[in-house]
Amino acid sequence: MDFPLRFDGKGRVATTDPDDHVRDMIQQVLFTLPGERVNQPEFGCGLLQMVFMPNSDALAAATEYLVQGALQRWLGDIILVERVRVQSEEERLTVDVEYVRRETGERKQSQFATEVGRL
Repeated sequence: MDFPLRFDGKGRVATTDPDDHVRDMIQQVLFTLPGERVNQPEFGCGLLQMVFMPNSDALAAATEYLVQGALQRWLGDIILVERVRVQSEEERLTVDVEYVRRETGERKQSQFATEVGRL
């Protein structure tokens, strides 16, 4: 199934290819708040909590560790995280994740962004 859940042109639940599915899983880890899932309260990274923190280089550095740890914990059997880069620009926090799909050995890069609070 594709994430977020949607319907295709035929009225069926939309599906996706394996590469996009892995990207969708990364997105779910990044944007799920710990405590949000009843059956897995520790799941997630809490990137959306950064919306309420002042934007800074220190926030970006801390976020790199937060993201890498969460991805290793929750998707370590699917991907090998090679690099996480977080850039803070104005009110935007951009996260670049470079990883290798364990199943195929392919290197991939995905970018995710969210707006953050400013003082």
